[in-house]
Amino acid sequence: MDKPPSPSLLPPPGPARPVLVGFSGGLDSTVLLHLLACAAPTLHGGLRAIHVHHGLQAQADAWVRHCRAVCADWSIPLQVVRVDVDRTGGGGPEAAARSARHAAFAAELRDDEVLALAHHRDDQAETFLLRALRASGPDGLAAMRPWRRHGRGWLWRPLLALSRGELLAHAQRHGLRWIEDPANRDSAPDRNFLRHEVLPLLRRRWPQASAAFARSAALSAAAADLLDEEDARALAGARGDDPRVLDVDVLARLPAARRARVLRRWIEACGLPPLPATGVDRIEADLLRAAPGDEARFAWSGAVVRRWRNLLHAGRQSAPLAAGWRCPWDGSVPLPLPDGGLLQLEGAAGFDDTLVVHARRGGERIALPGRKHTHALKHVLQDAGMPPWRRERLPLLSSAEGRLLAAGDRILSAEFAQWLGARGAKLVWSQIAQAAAPPGHGSPAH
Repeated sequence: MDKPPSPSLLPPPGPARPVLVGFSGGLDSTVLLHLLACAAPTLHGGLRAIHVHHGLQAQADAWVRHCRAVCADWSIPLQVVRVDVDRTGGGGPEAAARSARHAAFAAELRDDEVLALAHHRDDQAETFLLRALRASGPDGLAAMRPWRRHGRGWLWRPLLALSRGELLAHAQRHGLRWIEDPANRDSAPDRNFLRHEVLPLLRRRWPQASAAFARSAALSAAAADLLDEEDARALAGARGDDPRVLDVDVLARLPAARRARVLRRWIEACGLPPLPATGVDRIEADLLRAAPGDEARFAWSGAVVRRWRNLLHAGRQSAPLAAGWRCPWDGSVPLPLPDGGLLQLEGAAGFDDTLVVHARRGGERIALPGRKHTHALKHVLQDAGMPPWRRERLPLLSSAEGRLLAAGDRILSAEFAQWLGARGAKLVWSQIAQAAAPPGHGSPAH
């Protein structure tokens, strides 16, 4: 294989790491694979490729054969992954295919491996314009970052400084072969409309339009990074021991623009879906300005932020435990709860007798450690500062005779606390797992 004429076209991704190339067989990813194949012996800790078979085009099987042939010629291992594209979502077939592709990339990426994608300067210009048309701020206008953490490894876009024309010239100079996806000629999708209709018109008047948009994206990224540093400090100041809880008074002292950024960053850190366009305004109006006793809430996409006392709580929406629900449990294996939570005994093989896990019925009393009398569970939970929606989901653990032993994993009876302590064991109530932040930011894959 011929060496590329200018190795500096390809910046190294930092310390030598194995590289996984997203290889569609198109022009852009073919040039990227060629450049990496030439540089791999000295710059990287191994090179392989992945081709995602969407099954959306009649030529899809032929594209797989083409990719296999190219990788065989260049002695590059190729992984072909077939995916089912969910077309029932509201984002359209392009978005569904992109989502399936990124899921396949994430599943295949190994620990500390680098996923290399072939986005170039013209792609960056398109992304910048799409974000601007959606009224994005600096974070959105930063468009595609050249290097960032991704899943178990890293995401690298080494071609962002190059135009598609430069990639085409390189491919022609080296006699590379690539495939053309007919879907790329369809101007109906927004990105293709910008690519075929808008940007050529802009470049007729301003030849450097794509470079200017890409430069604006880079400047936005620099500004977003500076804002992020202050956002992180402000968020840390508003959070306590529980990362899903924010102090309303601390938030109120922040400037409105900073508070909006902190709220979005907090929601992302909690693994919840991004706030909708009106989300910050709703939290400001309905929660931050609410009286401390109002128990105001804002819900979206299965997530919810609640105001209770002087705190904001973020989490997934969930139903309370059914009033009549009960289940025998010996503690030997974790117990799944009806709301998706889990109750488990750690540090012991099981209880001495089978106990009963059940929902609250009202009127329960518990004998706390160091107390001579029993206390109403209702008052104990209030004194412990447990929010009302958590009380509704609280699993209770009782003996077969009906003595209340535990409410969740924080409220323990004297009898049960002694039993756990003698064995070095503990009761753990795991609530519904938080979802991970959605990968990717709507950028195209090549």
